[in-house]
Amino acid sequence: MPLTDTAIRKAKPSDKPVKLTDGQGLYLLLRPDGARWWRWDYRRPVTGKRNTLSLGTYPDTGLADARAKRDEARRLLAAGADPGEQRKAAKASGQERAANSFEVVAREWLEKQSAVWVPAHSTKILLRLQNDVFPWVGGKPVAEIGARELLAVLNRVVDRGAVETAHRILQNMGQVFRYAIATGRADRNPAADLRGALPPVKQTHLAAITEPARVGELMRAIDSYQGSFVTKCALQIAPYVFQRPGELRSMEWAELDLDAAEWNIPADKMKMRVAHLVPLSRQVVSILREIEPLTGRGKYVFPGVRSRSRPMSDNTILAALRRMGFDRDEMSGHGFRAMARTILDEVLGVRPDYIEHQLAHAVKDPNGRAYNRTAHLEARTKMMQDWADYIDGLRDQSNVLPFPKRSGTSR
Repeated sequence: MPLTDTAIRKAKPSDKPVKLTDGQGLYLLLRPDGARWWRWDYRRPVTGKRNTLSLGTYPDTGLADARAKRDEARRLLAAGADPGEQRKAAKASGQERAANSFEVVAREWLEKQSAVWVPAHSTKILLRLQNDVFPWVGGKPVAEIGARELLAVLNRVVDRGAVETAHRILQNMGQVFRYAIATGRADRNPAADLRGALPPVKQTHLAAITEPARVGELMRAIDSYQGSFVTKCALQIAPYVFQRPGELRSMEWAELDLDAAEWNIPADKMKMRVAHLVPLSRQVVSILREIEPLTGRGKYVFPGVRSRSRPMSDNTILAALRRMGFDRDEMSGHGFRAMARTILDEVLGVRPDYIEHQLAHAVKDPNGRAYNRTAHLEARTKMMQDWADYIDGLRDQSNVLPFPKRSGTSR
């Protein structure tokens, strides 16, 4: 007799497995531990050997569902296919799809790139993908994603007003697809089809003070800063060395040679993953010797407030600038770099390649080779001291040179 739900519920387990048959090879296997498994017995189409297919557990798979699965398997068998082999193939296909999903490929690409990127840059890209891409297309095979799906992902970002972020995400997705093509998991890059599909980014520049007279005001404000001594020292050094805020706040005593007046930044801290040498002016060495008794026994020159085992917060310099009265559209932490670059070039007439090299930008020699960390060291050392003396003169109002009037030609 065919099974009924009532008969299944009333069935009691014994010390040995019990078969409750339903018909056409379907039965419920009642195990001693009380588990109820649907099974279907059949013979393979080619060899005629007996085989058993699992169809789920009761009550998650009810009687009607078990019969439907059996009937589908019987249709495959009638067509000459082995239902067991079909299931294995489907499972293997699903595993392959999962292994080649956009998220898996993206994480693999990101892991390889992290070897040449600073950790903060890798983390920023991963967060973009996790927040705005993976939830929508992360589980899909990378080869099956089209431009329309990518545009839908990007439009969600645009709709919340983050147009620049959308452009960065599009760039990152294109990089993932190019990696997928290179590793044989995709044939084309649909991100390339979206060129021009996003609203243009409104060009903005990081706020920076570049007028010499205003630089003098900034230097006087820093000297008068009433906050933490550690923060004041970081503020005082920032305009002299004009490194990126993250590089400055994570400065370590082990990287400094005060006798040689050098700051050797290791490659893993630099944006371009290339070790960088910063000649230190007399002013910077003096400030570092002043703070050394306070923080010199620790790892960081500018430790955090809550833990001396970590560097100061990336918002500390910015908050100090606001506290001194410099608005967000007037001066930023990165602004010290733009300030130095502009005035060194346009007022002091320093060779642009010296400036770019000291900014740790990608600079090549006439033969196309990248300059090493000691290139033009003597000239850059002089430039850094001249720059420190110049901005000290601005602070003291004894060396305010206006911007020269430009002719129609450029240097």
